Amino acid sequence: MQQITIRGIAPEIEQEIRRSAKGSRKSINQVIKEIIYREFKKREAPASSLKELAGGWSRNEAAEFELSIKSCEQIDEDMWK
Repeated sequence: MQQITIRGIAPEIEQEIRRSAKGSRKSINQVIKEIIYREFKKREAPASSLKELAGGWSRNEAAEFELSIKSCEQIDEDMWK
């Protein structure tokens, strides 16, 4: 695996990274990798932002909704004659 060197990080950012690493008992490298992965993971699925705006249902909520409209799915044969 290739390496990346990052220069010129503001001292306060560096201290935050070091505090985070120490607090979570992770290496500085691991903390920085997690930050990078989080940032790029956001960009991988742009449609997920639509879910936040439109809302989403859990499987249980969807099942409850389908059950509640079950009576609407019945066809009244007399109406179609």
